[in-house]
Amino acid sequence: MNTIQAFEKDIDLQSDFLKSFKNQKILSSNQQTNAIFSGSGDSLVSAMLAESFSGGVVRAMDPLDLLKNKQLVKSKHVYFISISGNTVSNIKVAKTAKKTTAITSMPYSKLAKISNDTILLSAPNHGVFTAGSISFLESALTCISLVKKINISNHLKLFSKVRLNVKKFKVTKRIFVLGNLYTYPIAMYCAAKFYEILGYAVQYSKIEQFSHMELFSVKKGDTVIIFEEKNTHNKQLSLHLKEIGINVIHPDMPSEKLSQMLYCIFFSQFITLFEAKKKKKKDCHFVLAKNIRNVSNQMIY
Repeated sequence: MNTIQAFEKDIDLQSDFLKSFKNQKILSSNQQTNAIFSGSGDSLVSAMLAESFSGGVVRAMDPLDLLKNKQLVKSKHVYFISISGNTVSNIKVAKTAKKTTAITSMPYSKLAKISNDTILLSAPNHGVFTAGSISFLESALTCISLVKKINISNHLKLFSKVRLNVKKFKVTKRIFVLGNLYTYPIAMYCAAKFYEILGYAVQYSKIEQFSHMELFSVKKGDTVIIFEEKNTHNKQLSLHLKEIGINVIHPDMPSEKLSQMLYCIFFSQFITLFEAKKKKKKDCHFVLAKNIRNVSNQMIY
């Protein structure tokens, strides 16, 4: 099985996974006030979602920032999100934090062994090294459920709906993904999938900040993806961008925040999967880019 096939099969597992997902016990107000969620890559996205859905009570922080500013963790409970449990920055911070919980798929990893507690991620996958999909979905929902009770029984139809909707859109090689408080983390996740699967140069931004900064680098024919339900402000942005020759992708998405987040996650996965198929790719870019991946591994592990 090639890595694009594995990515697609892991995506498909998510539909059944949503039916079986169980909430974590919600942290008390005091526990949330003293909690920091930390991770790298997709795992940082999960941490940022915890921060957003907590109303900004918990903090999401980069592990290297915590490592370089040890006073930030001396009195906090740090929740490390790491699928592998072997990211070196997480492990170094865990050794200095007052209390730690590892949110990981690997119960015998270095991070799990030195943490005070472990929340085990156990979603199925096809055992092939590929871009993160179901593992990310589980970590994201796990982190959110620690700060807010969620009910996903009404969201199961979203998966099929998004698969159909994405097929209407086309992207170009220069892409900007925009999001709000709840979807900006997913804009980051979407950019990561374009990096990993296709090697495209993609930027992600808050919707407001885009008009102040990244907008000045857009060129005719570029693609802008807006991850927010349609409103007066973003409709105006979309109209003006189209007037100067920008390919705008602004899908119809739910306004309810959890539904919106799930929609954007599935959209990010399907739009990159379909682009890879269109380009007849059999393997993810990051799998083939061995020299680049070697640099990444040397820095991460």
